[in-house]
Amino acid sequence: MRYDGDIRTCLGCRARTEPAHLVRIVAQSDAAVVDPDRRLPGRGAWVHPTQQCAERALRALPRALRHPHLDTSPIARWAQDGLDPSPDRRNERHMDN
Repeated sequence: MRYDGDIRTCLGCRARTEPAHLVRIVAQSDAAVVDPDRRLPGRGAWVHPTQQCAERALRALPRALRHPHLDTSPIARWAQDGLDPSPDRRNERHMDN
């Protein structure tokens, strides 16, 4: 299998796509947070900015971020409040494979 650094897998739906179509989530202290600028330190997980993908990813986030006692409630609120990713990505749509 060839490594392609420009492809990421959505933690919610498991579809592989370019990072421009995904939002990065990282662990900050004991909570999962959205990293709209993709500059926060640490291991990241990627999800499509859709409610369905964000909600599906909630269970997998602690393991993906290697943080067993992670508070995922900020991501749950983000999913329920309209998933407002950074302004340059608001008009992008979910791409199915």
